[in-house]
Amino acid sequence: MAIALTVTAKGQVTLRKDVLQHLGVRPGDKLSVDLLNDHRIELRPKPGKPASTIFGLLVQSNTKRLTIEEIGEDAAAGWAGEG
Repeated sequence: MAIALTVTAKGQVTLRKDVLQHLGVRPGDKLSVDLLNDHRIELRPKPGKPASTIFGLLVQSNTKRLTIEEIGEDAAAGWAGEG
């Protein structure tokens, strides 16, 4: 099945959602492109974890989640030598 894509004035191509699903990639994943003979390319998912896997990495179940204001107060207290 051939899929037509459009090249923008900046030389960029947007891959359609069904193409990304076929490759098994999600936002944050990397793709590998090999330049082949006869003006062809080979596109495949690059091995590794997506960037999204780091979200929540430092969350501990026994700690209270802080608001941005509380984080700011704690940081200010730490800089002031109060922590």
